[in-house]
Amino acid sequence: MAEEQRSPLRDRDIGVEMRESFMDYAMSIIVSRALPDVRDGLKPVLRRILYGMSELGMSPDKPFKKSARIVGDVMGKYHPHGDSSIYQTMVRMAQDFSLRYMLVEGHGNFGSIDGDMAAAMRYTESRLSKIAMEMLRDINKETVDFVPNYDGEEQEPDVLPSRFPNLLVNGTTGIAVGMATNIPPHNLTEVINGTQALIKNPELTALDLMEYITGPDFPTAGFILGRQGIRQAYSTGRGSVTMRARAEIEENGGKARIIVHELPYQVVKARLVEKIAELVRDKRIEGITDLRDESDRNGMRIVIELRRDVNPSVVLNNLYKQTAMQSTFGINMLAIVNKEPKVLNLRDVLHYYIQHQIEVIRRRTEYDLKKAQARAHILEGLRIALDHLDEVIALIRASQTTEQAREGLMTRFGLSHDQAQAILEMRLQRLTGLEREKIEQEYQELMVKIAEYQAILADEGLVLEIIHDELEEIKQRFGDDRRTEITTSDEEILDEDLIPREDVIISMTHSGYVKRLPVTTYRSQRRGGRGVVGMDTKDDDFIERLFVSNTHQFLLFFTNKGRVFRLKAYEIPDLSRTARGTPIINLIQIEQGETINAVIPVESFEPNQYLFFATKCGIVKKTPLDDYANIRKVGLIAILLREDDDLIGVKLTDGSREVVMGTAQGMSIRFSEEDVRSMGRSSTGVKGIQLDEGDEVIDMDIVDPEQTVLIVTSKGYGKRTHLSEYRTQTRGGKGIKTLNVTDKNGAIVSLKVVQDEEDLMIMTSGGTLIRMSMSTINTMGRITQGVKLINIKDEDSVATVARAPRNEDEDEDAEEAEGAFADGAEDAE
Repeated sequence: MAEEQRSPLRDRDIGVEMRESFMDYAMSIIVSRALPDVRDGLKPVLRRILYGMSELGMSPDKPFKKSARIVGDVMGKYHPHGDSSIYQTMVRMAQDFSLRYMLVEGHGNFGSIDGDMAAAMRYTESRLSKIAMEMLRDINKETVDFVPNYDGEEQEPDVLPSRFPNLLVNGTTGIAVGMATNIPPHNLTEVINGTQALIKNPELTALDLMEYITGPDFPTAGFILGRQGIRQAYSTGRGSVTMRARAEIEENGGKARIIVHELPYQVVKARLVEKIAELVRDKRIEGITDLRDESDRNGMRIVIELRRDVNPSVVLNNLYKQTAMQSTFGINMLAIVNKEPKVLNLRDVLHYYIQHQIEVIRRRTEYDLKKAQARAHILEGLRIALDHLDEVIALIRASQTTEQAREGLMTRFGLSHDQAQAILEMRLQRLTGLEREKIEQEYQELMVKIAEYQAILADEGLVLEIIHDELEEIKQRFGDDRRTEITTSDEEILDEDLIPREDVIISMTHSGYVKRLPVTTYRSQRRGGRGVVGMDTKDDDFIERLFVSNTHQFLLFFTNKGRVFRLKAYEIPDLSRTARGTPIINLIQIEQGETINAVIPVESFEPNQYLFFATKCGIVKKTPLDDYANIRKVGLIAILLREDDDLIGVKLTDGSREVVMGTAQGMSIRFSEEDVRSMGRSSTGVKGIQLDEGDEVIDMDIVDPEQTVLIVTSKGYGKRTHLSEYRTQTRGGKGIKTLNVTDKNGAIVSLKVVQDEEDLMIMTSGGTLIRMSMSTINTMGRITQGVKLINIKDEDSVATVARAPRNEDEDEDAEEAEGAFADGAEDAE
């Protein structure tokens, strides 16, 4: 039995042992290595470096000392985890791009924002910064606890007094076992303002404190996009903020350039430049012709030269999206509170800091009080001795030893051991009258201080006032303006931000192939020219629709069955001039046999705008535009149609315009839009024009009295007619003749209201396109046959007609345009 008791061995489940041992190890890492203390915002290695430098007397007013000496002293006394970890930590505290307020002044090469490593510790020199002294102030007044170092031979502080909220001011990052912390730096002035506000009003919430602390303030400046992530992080302790570089677009000799002045926090400049060069090389970003880093001691300057033909805003947005010029900082405000890790919101961080300062002020006051009381006690003894000077001198002279003299003084005058010893050590010069006055004055001043110290210890309100005032002093000495600007928008870069805002041509074939092209693809030509090939089509396909839009507009696609779909113009594939296009069925969910018969470009869905519909059978309808604001992928019913009817046209109006409609056999009608009441999205409509047997409506447009009506026929004839020749009639009538239709000119395929300051684009069924100035088309009477606009082969015919903005640069070269004919149009008959 005795042997069993003496045995050091015992049975234990290995799973339990591993679990408990690992938890002990994990907590040791969490508390003593990886996470900061909420009170001073420092991890142990940072605290040991600052304290070690303080013990070496490396204050800002003393000369620099070799970093190797500091590292060796700290490693030997406090942090036995290797010189590399100590030196790298000290280097970071000396980098103005890593800490918002540097705690170490470095002399020599301490690395750069390009990712360059610091020089070896034997080459660099260091000392404490002025603000670091505020972290250590009053540490010798028993304001914090000291604990044994790793070998028990030295004492080190458990926490620093930290006279400002360093956890927020400089932030920190650390990875422990199963948890991590990532706290961004903040502006000292804002943090102190928030702390002072919480001292005055302890009921403030984390969101209330955002009035004072607006958000992180990174040493590398830049932008923070929006406040939503900041609010979430401050209220819950976890969140993320989007950082963006500060860049500007400059004009340089007709070309644009992007100049980057500030980067997001922790972005390495050299790696960013390499990434941009890689994207340009891989053609993932177009338009960059040169890339230079012109940074110097005066500041950062990355120059990105651009081609003349690119949109610099689009290139910049691409850089934001594809490089570290826009980055995310994940905030996780995890710190050690009472030896345990805890996620803190903004108020919690400041609350624990204030509680720490209350303790620091109390302990400092208690220390000063004890010192003052001890000194007053000595002065009281000296006063007694001076009042009985002759007797004291006689007693000392009669004593054989110091101990006998001390005991005699203590017995005769009721003095303490310390008082009697002070009298024995008093110099003879203190017996002069002036010195006696100084002792009395010092004693009275000490009594005042003792009363102040006792009042502070008895009233927490006075303690808080002291904290407030000392924070104000630090703010006045070290406070500065914000570097990081917080914008009001927190939207991410959408795909459309990467698309230049430009006019484009959208073309669609009869078989449903669609593509987009820049408007400048086609050159302006004279009337009667042959044109250029606008799209390769199969024998059984032809161009059916052509319209001009902007890449950022919504496109409402109306089908012949009365349904509507919605896309952004940039979602239409950008293909070459001769490419066939992409099947529209790949972009929107139209059914088999359903075709697109109208497309409306829309900038926004305003309630005071309307869509005006016209059908093949002459039915019209007016519906508010905002009824179509929310269109599902499967589409919406835009208008109810009869079984034998098709939707042929839709126009965007303000509800009070006049409408002109044309038929294939040459009839037209003009009436007020107000004759048609506003109807719901799924209603049928009312009669717009009465049709003859075999006739059908081919087009509809909005009237502008200052413009003209353009008629184009299937065999390439056309004309313009003044709108004054189209009198206003009542909706539902038969209308009036608009063109004399013959076998020579063919049936009408288009009726549009046009102006001189635009171009006309005509596409044939065979895929030939011509562009001409509208002003070159003759103005004729309403019932004439028109003139030839484009030469049409026997098997070909005009498929679609569209208006385009005037291409001024090409008007002067119209005669040299590819395939141009002399102006020899046939006269009107």
